[in-house]
Amino acid sequence: MEGTVFTPALEELQHVKSEQGEILTKHFLDACRHILPVIDKFGAAMTLVKSDIGGNITRLETLHSSNPTRFNCLYSLVQVEIETKTAKSSSSCTNGLLWLTRAMDFLVALFQNLIQHEDWSMSQACTDAYNKTLKKWHGWLASSSFTVVMKLAPDRKKFMEVIGGTGDINADIQKFCTTFSPLLEENHKFLSRFRLDDMKAS
Repeated sequence: MEGTVFTPALEELQHVKSEQGEILTKHFLDACRHILPVIDKFGAAMTLVKSDIGGNITRLETLHSSNPTRFNCLYSLVQVEIETKTAKSSSSCTNGLLWLTRAMDFLVALFQNLIQHEDWSMSQACTDAYNKTLKKWHGWLASSSFTVVMKLAPDRKKFMEVIGGTGDINADIQKFCTTFSPLLEENHKFLSRFRLDDMKAS
């Protein structure tokens, strides 16, 4: 593989904003989709996270492809649901965007831990990231199953070798976190403006 596992996502992120500075639906979702191969390398530990992220991307893509012009900008998917008062439904795109953003928050925190704490094991890096991001939104069931799953995390050294490819993996992770975090922050700000940022999982 040319570059690292992050290379396709980094390329996608260069196109994620319109000239007006709005987040473009297709490029944002494609960038998220390009992270799925990174999650694959975790093996069984991240199956749940991967299917969750994949499902939310597909949900948003389905609405986008129903009218690509109308839903060119990411937040138009939410605005249409705010107008029809369906934003709080568990199957809404708003809910999909919220959980997609949260899952990406978790991954960014995890990747940052891997760069900043070279002495941490993979499960330590995962657990710390989980506690900082997803834990407060999960009910007891989701939380306890996550704790079990984290014990399946792969060996850190092997994982870094696998995702490294031919590129500089630490530089790419850093670049990904720095470029992607502000977009996630923007999503949270937008959702909280409509009081849609605090929905919990059952």
